Amino acid sequence: MREMAVRKEMAGGEAAAPEGARRATAGAAASASPGPVQDVPDPEVPEKARRRRFSAAYKLRILKAADACTQIGEIGALLRREGLYSSHLSKWRQQRDSGALEGLRPKKRGRKPRPVDPQAKRIAKLERENEHLRRKLEQAETIIDVQKKLSRILGTDGES
Repeated sequence: MREMAVRKEMAGGEAAAPEGARRATAGAAASASPGPVQDVPDPEVPEKARRRRFSAAYKLRILKAADACTQIGEIGALLRREGLYSSHLSKWRQQRDSGALEGLRPKKRGRKPRPVDPQAKRIAKLERENEHLRRKLEQAETIIDVQKKLSRILGTDGES
C-alpha cells in the first residue's frame, strides 16, 4: 500500500519522497527531461601532459613585443594573451643576452649521451676474453690438483 502511494507521488511530480526512498541522479533527470542537451566537458584527464616548446623565432618575437611595451600593464596583457608566464620572459632574456638566437634554441632534456670511445669496444672485448681465460685456467688447475691427489691415493707417483 505504501509503495502505491510512493508511486503516485513520483508520478504526480511531487518533490517530497518518503524517508529511505532513492532519488534519481542528476544525469538521469537531465536525460529524461525533454529540454535541449547541454555539452558536458570530458572529465577524463589526458594520458600525459605535453611540454610546450617554443621556437627561437617565437621567443624573439615575444621579447621584441615585451621590450616595445611602455605603459603599465601592457606586458601582463601580452603574457595573458600568449598564455605565458613572467618567468618565460626572464629566462628568454637571459638566453638572448648569453648568445642571441643560439641561446634561445631549445635544449634537449635528459641525460647527455656519453662520447663514444673507439677503443672502448675493443677494451671490453679483451676484458671478457681475459675473464674467460682466467676461468679456464682455474678449472685446469683444479683438474691438475685432483689428478695429483688421486695419484697419491693410488700410489702411482710416477716412480714406476
